[in-house]
Amino acid sequence: MTTSADPLERLGLTRAQTAVYETVLRLHRATLPEIAQAADEPADEVAARLAGLVRLGAIDEQAGEYLARHPAAAIGRLIAARLDRLAEESRQIDEVLASVGGLTLTYDAGRDYQDRRFPVELVNGADELYESVIGLALQSPPSDLVTAIPDERSLTDFIRKYADTWIEALKSDLLSARAVIPASALAIPGMRDSLDRLAAAGAGVRALDRVPSWFFAIGHDAAGLPADWGVSLPGSAYNCYLVRAPIVVGALRALFDEMWQRAVPVRHSPGAVQVLRLASQGISDDTIARRLGLSVRTVRARFADAMAELGAQTRFQAGVEAARRGWLS
Repeated sequence: MTTSADPLERLGLTRAQTAVYETVLRLHRATLPEIAQAADEPADEVAARLAGLVRLGAIDEQAGEYLARHPAAAIGRLIAARLDRLAEESRQIDEVLASVGGLTLTYDAGRDYQDRRFPVELVNGADELYESVIGLALQSPPSDLVTAIPDERSLTDFIRKYADTWIEALKSDLLSARAVIPASALAIPGMRDSLDRLAAAGAGVRALDRVPSWFFAIGHDAAGLPADWGVSLPGSAYNCYLVRAPIVVGALRALFDEMWQRAVPVRHSPGAVQVLRLASQGISDDTIARRLGLSVRTVRARFADAMAELGAQTRFQAGVEAARRGWLS
């Protein structure tokens, strides 16, 4: 094993800089002409090397003179600078490694597209469907699930038969989930309480006026599609396809993200509901404030929150939308 004759080179100094540094150490304090004469080098070249040593913290410059720092302090600065560079290089390497997963998905999607072959499995019945989703989640927890449910019956069946199992999976960190549901389902008695239980376990739920079809995607490798796009699950006897292809999963996730951005959060502020219910009775802001023990300013702030949450431009629109979603019942 060989070692460098000049260990300072390992810390980023060139041989020329090291020679000038040692000259400054010998002189302790000197001007540029004095250092150039002692080093027997042209002044302009020495000046460039001195500037580099100052930037590195190996020497100081004061009033036209260059002062030698104690070697221990100077080398400590050089080591710290080198460690900073190594840390930055390590961070860059981590970023590159982190990108491998996304690049691999792109590679797999391209391969699937070229091969025109996707692993497809037929799933028959609701029990097999929902058990398959939990089974997929158990393969690599925590799994990220997104799903769209377009009709009230599918949502009601899921809530009645399978919500408790999914809530346990959410609480056990086996699963993270987001769902887009039809806004009309919020008027079903007891539905909002059931959705609140899912939300309390960590699920995200938003509502749209119209959800185009049922589907789900779990992770980046598996997705569920109905036997007929746009047909409800009960309408097709819960027959669906489990597809394992990144290109299909990526397309469904892109569709879901677009729907999620347009959808409205289901969980609402209790304070917003209070003021909307009282306002629907024709009660003024001042009276609402007295009844709730709030300032008029706070009441109006709650109206503003409700309008924002409902996507309404006026209080009247907010009242209509709140009634449609079952907030006022």
